[in-house]
Amino acid sequence: MQAKIGETLIMKSHHVGEPDRTAEILEVRGEGGAPPFLVRFDDGHEGLVFPGADAVVHHADA
Repeated sequence: MQAKIGETLIMKSHHVGEPDRTAEILEVRGEGGAPPFLVRFDDGHEGLVFPGADAVVHHADA
């Protein structure tokens, strides 16, 4: 998984009825755009994320 600053990280929900979580990528700390990512979630919370297989990056150029 690779990302750039400003792109959106979407993490799929693990529970029925619970919405997916989305976050703006603020910083990419891995080499070549790889995780971990510093993100800001829709609720304003910021955190360092090591996304799993249930996460996708919505690329700005897509």
